This record gives sequence, C-alpha cells and structure tokens, in this order.
Amino acid sequence: MKQFFTLALASLLSQAVIAQDAPKSIEKTRKAGKVGKVYFGINMDSYLLSSSLLEKSGEDFVTVPRFTLFPHIGTTAHYNFSKGFGIYSGLGVKNLGFIEKYNNPDSTVIRRNYTIGIPLGLKFGNMFGTYAMIGGGIDIPFWFKEKGFVKRNDKVKTNEWFSQRSATVLPYVFVGARFNPGVYVKATYYPTNFLNPDFKETVNGLTVQPYKDYNVNLLLVSVGIDLPYRPKYD
Repeated sequence: MKQFFTLALASLLSQAVIAQDAPKSIEKTRKAGKVGKVYFGINMDSYLLSSSLLEKSGEDFVTVPRFTLFPHIGTTAHYNFSKGFGIYSGLGVKNLGFIEKYNNPDSTVIRRNYTIGIPLGLKFGNMFGTYAMIGGGIDIPFWFKEKGFVKRNDKVKTNEWFSQRSATVLPYVFVGARFNPGVYVKATYYPTNFLNPDFKETVNGLTVQPYKDYNVNLLLVSVGIDLPYRPKYD
C-alpha cells in the first residue's frame, strides 16, 4: 500500500507540471464561459492506479496495485446552473483490471477489460477554477484480456471481444476534485462483480466455471487532465 500511495503522489505532481505548461489560449477559453450554456471538453485519466477487494472461496484479499497509463481518454459535456454548481456527463474509454498472485506455484494472473463508459457527475465550487465532484456512471466492457504466467515460464493469454467472462455492465461511483488550471484527482469504486461467476468453458472435455468462487470489486485512483473549451458568447 505504501507503493500505491507513493505512485499516486508522483502522478499528481507530474500532472500539475503538465497543466502549468498548458498554452495560455486554453486558459482564456476557460474564463470565457458563461452560466446556462453547454460546453465540451477533453478528459484524460492519464495515470490510473487500481486494486480490488477480492473475495475468493470465502477468503478476502486486497489485490496488489496495478498501474496503467493508456488508453484512458474521453470527451465531456458540462452545464453550469450557477458559478458554484454544475453537472457533467460524457463518453470515455478505460483500461480496467486487477492482478491476482498465487504463492504455490509462484504465479501471477492479470485480468483486464477495455471499456466504454458514461459518467454523470455533480460539481460544487468554482465552476471556472477549482471544484469538487461526485457522481457515478456505467462502463461497458468490449475487450477482455487475461494473462497468466508462472515465474520464468511461458505466458498463457486469452483475448476475447465482448467476452462472457466478465460482467456485461460495470456501474461505479466516484468522488474527486478538479484544480485550476486543469488537473484532477478522483477515487472510483465498482460495487458489482468484475467477473462473471456463471461463465462456463470446456477444458479437456470437462465443463468448468473458472470464476465461480470470485467476487471482485475494483478500486481506482486516477490523476488526469480536464481541458474544457468554453467559447465566448455574444
């Protein structure tokens, strides 16, 4: 867990440096927006640290952190009711997953999903500067990847489009803050099972349910950039 928070802090600092170097023209468009108008933006979870609450065969675990850089990108639509309150939604792509470790033998399995999702959030604070955000959304998996390997041995990989190995829909809730001029940090929790415990496959002539005893709830901390475009209205 110490490594998890160290990486989160490093990510936040690096994103702050990037935002400070953003062109001045972008900052001008931020200040040009008005209350009561829809405006759009580019949203990037540039750094994503994930873990999970894993329940397996009656035992509970917190899985090791997983760090990803790409691809996490989307577009957002904002509407401000006042200078201190607004809402937003959008559309984005994420790389979600978790790492499971085994002690005997010394092996690792990484399961992940590429998803497309829709958030819905409330914003409180300075709509043209720093504000807090809270909300939820859904992610829809479209590409499942599983990679397993024993130390110093060959890897075994699975790639499936719209796979039945995972849940069809992944709802989530989040809380976070966006800091002027455009860096944000966000914590996200997925209350439903990442995997599909009812999934069946045939191995050596036998039908098995590889995820029958699994319940996986993802935990994410993301640091990213929000670059809104607010045109000047007459």
